[in-house]
Amino acid sequence: MQGHEVDIYRYEHRGPNFTDTFLVGGRAIGRTHSCFLIAEAGSNHDGKLDQALRLIDVAATCHADAVKFQLFRAKNLYPRDAGQADYLAGRTDIYSLIQSMELPETWLPRLAQHSHEQGLLFLVTPFYPEAVATLLPFVPAFKMSSYELTHVPLLEAVAATGLPVFASTGASNLVDIDTAIARYRSAGLRELVLLHCTAAYPAPLLQANLRSITFLHQRYQVLTGLSDHTADPLLAPVIARTLGACVLEKHFTLDRTLPGPDHSFALEPQQLELMVKAVRETEQALGLEDKQVEQCERELHHFARPALFASRELAVGDVFDQSAIQVLRRGATKASLDATYLDRLLGRKARKAYHPGEPVALDELA
Repeated sequence: MQGHEVDIYRYEHRGPNFTDTFLVGGRAIGRTHSCFLIAEAGSNHDGKLDQALRLIDVAATCHADAVKFQLFRAKNLYPRDAGQADYLAGRTDIYSLIQSMELPETWLPRLAQHSHEQGLLFLVTPFYPEAVATLLPFVPAFKMSSYELTHVPLLEAVAATGLPVFASTGASNLVDIDTAIARYRSAGLRELVLLHCTAAYPAPLLQANLRSITFLHQRYQVLTGLSDHTADPLLAPVIARTLGACVLEKHFTLDRTLPGPDHSFALEPQQLELMVKAVRETEQALGLEDKQVEQCERELHHFARPALFASRELAVGDVFDQSAIQVLRRGATKASLDATYLDRLLGRKARKAYHPGEPVALDELA
């Protein structure tokens, strides 16, 4: 059976549009707001509650907006005979590995409370429909995994909560995303951010394809962001922010040498702090979609601005012609006619006498 053909340049919007600004736990999400930074702890707790709490502390120290964990059960993800994934380099069969990484539901109240005490929003990715109800009392939004983009029962369960959704799109094509968008729209979801993602661990820069951030925004008229799996702490996040990403997710760990499949490609605390700092400085540098004289420019805006000066001796009544006027930077002169008035000045008669180099008085155009 042949696959669906998709015109990448056309997409028919059916149903109400997604909103371009919304709140998650009091934090504004949108292209004109600060990027919402999610520190992805994932399964890097290694089954230890104290390690999970330390991850929350690191996320807070690094000034992330939210910390995120994952709620999955091996029995809800894979059949027991699923085998091994090549990217795990023969650690063990995937079912046993996933089972060893499960986060106990009994941790959720403690993790949520500790996150709030540290000034962080608490997020958890659900991987099966029943997890949605379990997480609902603890999270202000749902972050969806790339591999669950086409998990229809899970999408519908999440959409039915009415909470905002951050949906990753790794290892998917436009047919997959079209289908997910249609499901979310039909379920009444309006607060959605699509996160571009390259689902490799780590993702090579040559396949990061960050232009997809703007492509997805234009195609679906939806907010977009990046779930970044590249190893570099700065390059992809900074580029993503310049491309309009309003949400950024990055895996982090206490130590890359810890056991577990997700530590080796995650950022260590110092790197996470550098990433947050770089994104915030990028936002400062991007500034506003406007053009005005900045505070730091005001002195030179006057001092170096072109103005009109007499180029020779002029008596009262002499005509201002091209030979009588020169354009020079204003310098410290207090009153001089701006160079943009040259055309209006030409042909007029001088109201006062001028020496060479004397600024043309403002009242010459009165």
